[in-house]
Amino acid sequence: MPTSTRFAVAVHILTGLAVSDGKPLRSEDLAYSANTGAVVIRGLLSRLNNAGLTHSQLGAGGGALLAKPAAKIRLLDVYRAVEDTELFSMHRTPPCENCAVGGNILEAIQPPLARARKAMENELAKTTVADMAAEVARLGKFSIPLTW
Repeated sequence: MPTSTRFAVAVHILTGLAVSDGKPLRSEDLAYSANTGAVVIRGLLSRLNNAGLTHSQLGAGGGALLAKPAAKIRLLDVYRAVEDTELFSMHRTPPCENCAVGGNILEAIQPPLARARKAMENELAKTTVADMAAEVARLGKFSIPLTW
């Protein structure tokens, strides 16, 4: 069960900014591309800005821009910027400590979950926003020109 869509939409935003050739993009244009609301985009842009991945250009023709080259932004950076929950959630209430399983399950499950999280983070660290932009271009499924 996925925790949220923030990561996927944030990667979408940054990939859009990467292919905009340095042109600032409005949250409304990014929202159209991601098929979500501009409020969602602005919330994610705020998190991305706080992480130093984007910045805003104010005024007419303003919008969001990458704060550094797309090749320097790893998907792991994006994940850490927008996800604020643990990858794996534990029991909502503590298990029964008087049970052989309940009293030991949390300690038993932590090592494999930590390894799984590390493997995911290692994989995300290998891919950059520039890689995503190149893959989008390679796929080339454009039936109409970009809207920006």
